[in-house]
Parts: sequence; C-alpha cells; structure tokens
Amino acid sequence: MKDAARTPRRLLLAAGLFACLTPMAVGTAAQAELQWQPPADTQAAPTTSSTPVTGGTSPLLPPGSTSMPLASGFDAARFEAMAQAVVANQRVPGLAMAIVHKGEVISARGYGITDVSAAEPVDAHTVFRLASLSKPFAGTVTGLLVAEGSLRWDSNVADFMPALRFSRPDAAGKLTVADVLSHRVGLGRNTYDRDIERNADYRNLVQRLADAPMTCGVGECYSYQNVAFSLVGDVVFAATGQFFSEAVTGRIFKPLGMDDASYGLEGIRASPRWAKPHVRAGGGWRSLTPKPTYYRIAPAAGVNASISDMAQWLIAQSGRRPDVLPPPLLATLQQPLVSTPREMRSSGWRRERLNDAGYALGWRVYDYAGHRVVFHAGAVQGYRGLMALMPDRDLGVVVLWNGESSLPTGLLPTILDSAIGLSPQRWLDVDLQEVDELQLADAAAHERATLSAGRASVSDSRGSGGSARSAAKPH
Repeated sequence: MKDAARTPRRLLLAAGLFACLTPMAVGTAAQAELQWQPPADTQAAPTTSSTPVTGGTSPLLPPGSTSMPLASGFDAARFEAMAQAVVANQRVPGLAMAIVHKGEVISARGYGITDVSAAEPVDAHTVFRLASLSKPFAGTVTGLLVAEGSLRWDSNVADFMPALRFSRPDAAGKLTVADVLSHRVGLGRNTYDRDIERNADYRNLVQRLADAPMTCGVGECYSYQNVAFSLVGDVVFAATGQFFSEAVTGRIFKPLGMDDASYGLEGIRASPRWAKPHVRAGGGWRSLTPKPTYYRIAPAAGVNASISDMAQWLIAQSGRRPDVLPPPLLATLQQPLVSTPREMRSSGWRRERLNDAGYALGWRVYDYAGHRVVFHAGAVQGYRGLMALMPDRDLGVVVLWNGESSLPTGLLPTILDSAIGLSPQRWLDVDLQEVDELQLADAAAHERATLSAGRASVSDSRGSGGSARSAAKPH
C-alpha cells in the first residue's frame, strides 16, 4: 500500500509515447473536458454482446493504427514453467498468473498452495486479496458514472461531502473527483496509512484530514494516498445511493462474469477457495488470518478476485468488452494526468526499462522501452500482485501471490520483454535448467491429458453414433 513529485497542473508526458491516446484534456483547470460521453451511434445502437471481441486491432489504438504481433519466441508455456519454478520448494507459497492476448485468455493457472498449514492447490478460481490493484476498479466505476451523467470528472468532492475540510481553508472546495483518483489531493504521501494499520476508523480519519499537513495546493502535485483516495467511495454513494462495493459489483463484476470477485474480509472468507496470506517465519512461511485494516478503505484496497476474474478484467480494460467498458472511456481512464518520476527508480526493471511514468485515473502509465504500458501493483500483509496492459501488442498480464516476497515480480518484465523482442534479462531469480525441465514435464502431462480426452471422446461418440471429436483444448 506504500508509494510526491511536484508537477505543473497540465502535464505533457513523452509526446511520442502517449500520442496514441485519444486526445483529451488532462489538467484540473480543464476537467470539464475530461468528461466522456458515448458517441451518438453508440447511444442509438448499444452493443449487447456479453463475450469479448477477439482478433483484429486493439480497440485502444487510434484509428488507422494496427496492433503489432508478439515477437517471435513469445512462449506462454515457458512463462507457466517459470511460475511453477517460483513456487518450487515453497520459495513462494502460492501464485496465480494470467496472460491475455487480443481478447483471449492464453493462460490462467494457479501454482503452489493456498496455505502452508492446510495445503490445497491454487487454481484458476482461488481468490486472492488484491490490495492496491483495487484502485483501477474505483477509477473505472467512477468513469461509468460519468458516462451515465451522475458525475463529472470536475465535480467538486465537497458538493457530495459538505463537511470535508483540509488544513488550507479553501482546499476542500477545489478538490475534484479527478484529483482524488490521480492522487493530486495535496496531502503528504500515504497520509494516515499508519493509522489504518493500527485499526483506526476510516470516518474518523476523514475528519482528521482537516489537521493533516498539505505539501502543495490541490491538483498541483502527486502524492500517493489510500485514505484520501477512498473519498471517491463517499462520492459514489452520494451520487447513486449505492454502497461503493454494490456499485462495482453491479457495473463491473457481474457484467464481466467475475464470479469469484468480492469486497472485504467477509467476501474473501466466504469464497469457496481462497489463498491465505503468508509472512516469513524462521526458515519458512507462516500463514495468517487476513487483517480488516485496509479493507476499511474499499476503493483503495478492498477487492478480492481469482486469476480467472482478473483475466476477464484485463480483457475488458483492453477494450475487448465494449458492452461494459467502451474504449473511449478507457482512453480517458488510462491517460496520465501527473508525472511520477520516482516510479522509474523503485525497482531494477523500472530503472532499466522505464523512460517515463505518470498516474492516470486509478492506473499508472509507463513508457516501457518505448512502449506504453498501463500498470498497477498492490501489497498488503501477506499478499502481493501486479498487472499490466501493453496496448500496441494487445497484451495483458496479471500475477497474484500469497507471500511477502519480491521474487514473482520478475515474471512481468520477463513477459513484457519477450512480447517486444528485447534480449532476455535475468529479472526472475529461477534456475533456467529447472524451468526447461518443468516445461517439458508440463508439455508431456498436457499431451497425456489430450490423448486421454481424445480417447474418451471417441468412445463416447461411438456409443452415441456421433462423430469422434476431442473436447480437449490447449491451455
């Protein structure tokens, strides 16, 4: 949950990198221009499809552009073997990874176990706590309300929360919805996060924002927040009469078929199978009972989801579910509003690969070796995760794991490098010979399963008089 940089109110980020975005105003001074309205033809003939639009050019690319193919040698099976190597010998208790391309799931699997004390295998429907991977859901549901006309990006938060106060007398009246979602509130970094970790009540902390020091004026600088970010939940409730979690469930989870997804501690505990959080203990791992702390700020950190859910989320954020998330709205959500240069120094792969970094409406946006990447990471006690979209390759990746380890983070740059054909780097600390062996073993197991399914299909078809047809599909 941890993550300020003073910047101009209007930001021009790497013109070549972001030129592919739909042109829209980005500064708070012109927030009215951020309001998205569906095109007239969309209103007249709404899309009713409930399945992803597959193939063709990425809907997020500008007209006339075409998606570039994945570089030769991109091998999802090898990445699966790498994920398996990560959990080998309980280097990490459990992990789930999904890769989507052109609206299709090319891999969505679990690895390792849910709990070292009561081991069950992680599968595609094992639920993980998402931590700050929840923030794009907050930005997206707000965008849908803007599309409905219930809100504007330049709506003043104080209009929905009249009692809101900051230490500067005029600050609360200037704060807009877009400022909240892009961390331009003006408070110091991670204001009151330590209090959340000590079980403080969210409502009390909102009142205490009146005493919190401000490092800049509203909209004038970036400073990562969790408590202040969650003000958007109060805005959603005031605008719709729905609790924030209900708004996300009805507008995002259900339409996208995210059947394992939920909010809060009660939600994860009610899941048929969920991954327990783990911390280091001696030479191994110890599983914990999840804390309710950050669940109290649902917009910032309240979502639980399986890797199957997250694959559908990435497909939708890729513009492949226009019936739920129209591409013009996504272009607004994924447009950087403020520069975040310290992001380029926060890890080895960022230092090596990032040329620029900014924050949009619930999303980070990177120049990754000349390619736009839409990204977010999350961490809370015993859980970690990260996800990324690369629009020019129409690729999405998400990795979730249930141990306090940085090891799995290397999967993401490994996959992105492969997608664009960069020379391999050792971002991931695994034995490559072990990966080779695991990949061969997995391929052999898959071949046996395919043959077995084929024989069963032939037997069934002979008995029924139908034609022989295998039901097996490659993962």
